[in-house]
Amino acid sequence: MLTPRTKEIVKATAPVLAQHGYDIIKHFYRDMLSAHPELKNVFNMRHQQRGEQQEALARAVYAYAANIDDPACLEAVLKNIANKHVSLDVRPEQYPIVGEHLLGAIKAVLGDAATEDIISAWAQAYGNLADILMGMESGLREETCDKPGGWAGWRDFIVRAKQPESEVITSFLLEPADGKPVVGFEPGQYISVALQVPRLGLQQIRQYSLSDAPNGKTYRISVKREGGADSSQAGYVSTLLHDEVQVGDHIKVAAPHGTFYVDVNATTPVVLISGGVGLTPMISMLNRVLQSPGRDVVFVHGARNGAVHAMKDHLQQTAASHPNFHTIIFYEHPLPADSEGSDYDYAGIVDLARIEDRVMLPDADYYICGPIPFMRLQHDGLIARGIKEPRIHYEVFGPDLFAE
Repeated sequence: MLTPRTKEIVKATAPVLAQHGYDIIKHFYRDMLSAHPELKNVFNMRHQQRGEQQEALARAVYAYAANIDDPACLEAVLKNIANKHVSLDVRPEQYPIVGEHLLGAIKAVLGDAATEDIISAWAQAYGNLADILMGMESGLREETCDKPGGWAGWRDFIVRAKQPESEVITSFLLEPADGKPVVGFEPGQYISVALQVPRLGLQQIRQYSLSDAPNGKTYRISVKREGGADSSQAGYVSTLLHDEVQVGDHIKVAAPHGTFYVDVNATTPVVLISGGVGLTPMISMLNRVLQSPGRDVVFVHGARNGAVHAMKDHLQQTAASHPNFHTIIFYEHPLPADSEGSDYDYAGIVDLARIEDRVMLPDADYYICGPIPFMRLQHDGLIARGIKEPRIHYEVFGPDLFAE
């Protein structure tokens, strides 16, 4: 339990740490990964190169300090982090390493301003946060292992099928090498995939949404090739999956986790709103929800054009066979081959103002996934139209303490 004095010091120094946050976190990662190079197998090195992970951790530290009087405000954030950590197989013994180097970075950057009282207060605050997360993560591991087909850490899977879904997205059907069942999941959750990246000489881990309904035997992920033709920005793992991994190959997989998923027991309408590869968890939600007859589902999706619109045929066929399911498709820059009214409904970005009468449904729940600017736009559009926050659900895939 943190003392009032500790909380007071942390709150008072939070703005100073925020001011120097990027430098502190940059120093932290440099020193920690130098002293413990094995952690490069856990951290996303592409995000390290871009500075994205540094910025994310700096924001997280400040958010924790700003809410230290009422940590319940961060419960949803901490649950999300705990799920990502378990999926990445982050272990309790790694927390002291992070704490040591985070405090060392604060001392190094702030110099004499980092008094003993300040360092002691932040050490207690970090210890408290670590205890909360480790407790959550232990519970998640136990819960997963207790379920049929569950496991902790990594499990060997075989690629049973590889299916291109568009010019940039390919699906991979994964089956456990031991032939035993796999643990179920909530539609919208993700798994972690670990691959050796030869050009780095490291293992890299990425989290991919499951893109089909649970079946107890296999998992399917649908992966976008990151970076496109720009080899300097190409995703390390997505490039390997697209170009090198073939049917019959083995990869390491962690059990499903995540806090973004559809309530399959509800009977109220569902509105799915996605942009680009953000449609992958929505397909899982859609396929599962439609197993319960009578529930209305509207799927709003935005893509650049038909060439990169993944699973288009599946959506059209599903809409044709389920009268309670409807799609609304936006193409930002339609190609000459794209047919308005058949391939897509509207040219331009997803605009709720143009489809308000079709998506503002009584008691509906709204699920959003896509690039962060896209999600902000859709979230704000729903709020402006009177949708209450508890009915809006969204997933952010991005750099976290250890996460992608």
